[in-house]
Amino acid sequence: MKRCRVHILRAGSCSHPAVMTRRDAGLAPAVFPALAALIVHPDEGPMLFDTGYDPAFFAATDPFPERLYRWTTPVTLEPGQAVADQLPAFGFTPGDIRAVVVSHFHGDHIAGLTRFPEARLFCARAGLAQVQRKGRVARVRRGVLAALAPADIDARAVFFEDRAQVALGPDMAPFEAGADLLGDGSLLAVQLPGHCPGHWGLLVRQSDDRTRFLIADAAWSSGAVRDDVPPPRLTTALLGQTGPYRETLNALHRLWARNPEVIVTPSHCGEVEVETRRAD
Repeated sequence: MKRCRVHILRAGSCSHPAVMTRRDAGLAPAVFPALAALIVHPDEGPMLFDTGYDPAFFAATDPFPERLYRWTTPVTLEPGQAVADQLPAFGFTPGDIRAVVVSHFHGDHIAGLTRFPEARLFCARAGLAQVQRKGRVARVRRGVLAALAPADIDARAVFFEDRAQVALGPDMAPFEAGADLLGDGSLLAVQLPGHCPGHWGLLVRQSDDRTRFLIADAAWSSGAVRDDVPPPRLTTALLGQTGPYRETLNALHRLWARNPEVIVTPSHCGEVEVETRRAD
């Protein structure tokens, strides 16, 4: 199996009450980093898992009703923090990115997509359908900003559902199968239902031989996975489905409990953020 170098990048942050992400947390506002991953494949070169925030997010949320997204989850993005602006530190330009793996189409995960015009876009067919559904208010209520999707996304999309399914093996139980994105077993997309339609994670074998499981918003924190504590029903019902979300979180908890060597990596976790200043 091919091994990849993985770098966790912080691309801005948002704030909202902590209790919205974990039902036993308080009402005080908390800051949630928007994390993406730069994945350097030994043959295919640099790829991304999500993009975090980008200046395009602010343009997309200028009009109403899209501005409601910015009001409900205030966003901070410092100069140079967008993923495209961080790439030169690793020796790459946005044009070098060969693929972006889109976990789902919420604005905090795809805001930078248009900065990578040469990239294939691996995504779920069900996720892309959310961008293309009618009704701006309905899309915003689901956390989707259609303006962030590249105009040629239909031509560049490669769907998880169409890739060959491979068995994950006993070390990843209770997860059983993943979609082999490159055909070499190095990047395996795994369906993680509940947060929203078309929500998937990504398994990567790192150059240090450890397995990293990028789980996007299947949990907002590593602590929620360890403790098996979901968000309140209000949050999960607003964006997705409460039952499947809690089943997915419990499956991640069981994976962590039986195989803590797997690096389970949520996209908004402060614990994971400490990795953004070092390379894996």
